[in-house]
Amino acid sequence: QVQLVESGGGLVQAGGSLRLSCAASGRTFSRYAMGWFRQAPGKEREWLAAISWSGINTYYADSVEGRFTISRDNAKNTVYLQMNSLKPEDTAVYYCAATSVPAQVMFVTRGGIEMDYWGKGTLVTVSS
Repeated sequence: QVQLVESGGGLVQAGGSLRLSCAASGRTFSRYAMGWFRQAPGKEREWLAAISWSGINTYYADSVEGRFTISRDNAKNTVYLQMNSLKPEDTAVYYCAATSVPAQVMFVTRGGIEMDYWGKGTLVTVSS
């Protein structure tokens, strides 16, 4: 079992930055590829980024490529999402999720796989 808790959301002006964290419980965190997703009001959930269990391989959706960076610290059981140059359209609830499937599959399917564990989300609001 892995429990995921996101933090770091909040209100930020357009052009600003935020760093989201996702803390995982359990000793098997390093066995999972991790992903970040978001869901804006009235919209479908969108996959944003994925990172392999080792942290070596990272993948991004076109919508955030070059602005967001995913990373992980397996010693701290934490995955991060650094978000720069934020736009009002980035406003959403952001979720982290874990999967035993390779991170590349998350990328190829644009997150269209069944993730093993989900956090409850953290709200990011970007004002114009």
